[in-house]
Amino acid sequence: MDESRKMALIAYDALDDKKAENISMIDIAEISTLGDYFIIANGHNRNQVQAMADAVEEELGKAGFLPKQIEGYQTANWILLDYRDVIIHVFSEEDREFYDLERIWRDGKPVSREELAE
Repeated sequence: MDESRKMALIAYDALDDKKAENISMIDIAEISTLGDYFIIANGHNRNQVQAMADAVEEELGKAGFLPKQIEGYQTANWILLDYRDVIIHVFSEEDREFYDLERIWRDGKPVSREELAE
């Protein structure tokens, strides 16, 4: 398994462990040079959104992956965790609806956790 798939699986599982809602993964490798995968999820409140981001950072750190950049942690409306090949977006419910990244990146290929683990 390549590193970006491994990172995406770890991030997905960390989000799932913190009860993230509507976790979606989009394979953007064929349509963008930004990375291989976008992972998008949302939480119910600021504390949950921050806990989700913390869990992703902790679990990826245990696996030896360090973020290139993290933005939006203090406001927790939209936390972006940039791991180069995998970019994780953790939203509040309202901001996820507003920005609608799935629509913007609809040319990417939706990927399930099961497909990624193959």
